Amino acid sequence: NIGHPLLVQSLNVDDLHTNEPAWGVADQAGHGTEMAGLSVWGDLAHSLASSNPVVLTHRLESVKILPHNGGNIGRHHGNLTLEAVARPEVSAPYRQRVFSMAITAKDNRDQGKPSAWSATLDRLASDVDGEGLIPRLIIVSGGNIDDINAWGGYPFSNSTDSIHDPGQAWNILTVGAYTEKTNITEADTQGYSAVAPFGGLSPFSTTSRTWQKHWPLKPDVVFEGGNVAKNALGPVTIHSLNLLTTHHELTERLLTTTNATSAATALCSRMAAQLMAQYPNLWPETVRALIVHSAEWTEQMKADFLDVRERSGDYQHLIRHCGFGVPNLERALWSASNSLTLIVQDELQPFVREDDKGEPKLREMHLHSLPWPQEALMNLGETMVEMRVTLSYFIEPSPGIVERGAGGRYRYESHGLRFDVKRPEEKPDDFRARINQRVRDAEDGSYTGGGSDYNWQLGAGLRHLGSLHSDTWTGTAAALAERGVLAIYPVAGWWKTRKKEGRYDKKARYALIISIRTPETEVDLYNAIENLVAITT
Repeated sequence: NIGHPLLVQSLNVDDLHTNEPAWGVADQAGHGTEMAGLSVWGDLAHSLASSNPVVLTHRLESVKILPHNGGNIGRHHGNLTLEAVARPEVSAPYRQRVFSMAITAKDNRDQGKPSAWSATLDRLASDVDGEGLIPRLIIVSGGNIDDINAWGGYPFSNSTDSIHDPGQAWNILTVGAYTEKTNITEADTQGYSAVAPFGGLSPFSTTSRTWQKHWPLKPDVVFEGGNVAKNALGPVTIHSLNLLTTHHELTERLLTTTNATSAATALCSRMAAQLMAQYPNLWPETVRALIVHSAEWTEQMKADFLDVRERSGDYQHLIRHCGFGVPNLERALWSASNSLTLIVQDELQPFVREDDKGEPKLREMHLHSLPWPQEALMNLGETMVEMRVTLSYFIEPSPGIVERGAGGRYRYESHGLRFDVKRPEEKPDDFRARINQRVRDAEDGSYTGGGSDYNWQLGAGLRHLGSLHSDTWTGTAAALAERGVLAIYPVAGWWKTRKKEGRYDKKARYALIISIRTPETEVDLYNAIENLVAITT
């Protein structure tokens, strides 16, 4: 509701759109106004409890994609989404935007497979129709567990209820929900307790636990989505376990509560807008990477979904439930501005066709030198450090793939990108040779040489799913000093295998974030490196 006193400064009437004029632009159901309040203010329970000012860095636009009764008048959701994206872009073409959509299918039949709707989102994110000139950051909810009986089976019900269409799209940020809301404050609630513990996955959140192993790791991240209560009679929603936000009927009240992955998606979109306001030159791929790179799992998430042996497969199990954890705006802003983080925005050409009769071949890779002084790391010796690497890029979905199905040369993705890091004791020429061999053989799976690179949470065999890859290496500072170089290299996609489409000479953008930190609080890694940089410059 544009007349709401908490939204009136953030939303102009010219920025209210609708796919069908007969629907009007006003919010009749309340969901849009609830999401608007969270997108601007965050959870108002926190804002109203603090005496600190809230600085607003962004504005809102809205598009009514469906009528208030939820029907789509026989039109495909992908087409409705295309139109919803186009309307504000035509109205104000030069604005930077985050597209936030908290609408999903009701069921989970796709099980990670691309659908017409998810492929549409992938096309929009990579701007296929505009030849990649204006990629888009699209943030989508993972879909909800609405069955009250399923809440009673928490957290096992989260494992069996799959993320809903179009949350399986590769290029988007898919948002799940966790919760820190466990304090029930209503009167007459004796005998009630919170279903999810503090820091646990929200009972509403769907997962990719049941997907086939080659589909992307989803959700990407989780934000606060509220909790449910239970007593001897069963579970129930309750206001004090929800998020506080704006209400659409001003004559009734100004505030209301909301929950689930819709609320989490609004919070994620708010963080993305804040990052873009602070760093307007960041690409959508980079903002996506920063949000994931800033995420951490809570101790409760690890207790629920990570085996104590902490093998790579156990981390994948954790990610398929909780994504890469809970993002943090302060960590993301810090990562974008300090000397312990390297951020790269670049492009490479994955493939080339050398003559009209030849087959497209893999063309190039990039080598990035890690920027931290070797001497500073060597001086830290056996101090344990963590190096986190996040690689984000957008793929182009294969034409006709939804009808045909993926397989063989009909891959869904146009291309893939991978990263690898030089190992201790490995000479630079040997590292280059190993990556070159992997580049040549990755497409047919014939490369088995090189051994394992230990101490990664996921490892090369599990982290390279979808188009967003994040992994953490743990070892000594001295061992990190011997690594020094990271490679970005391509693997085959349909740009290479379907030469008749003529896309083999396309370039591919990517965002790369590398950061280091030490879990030992008494070691000031930042000052150790900053001081050496000051001495040598």
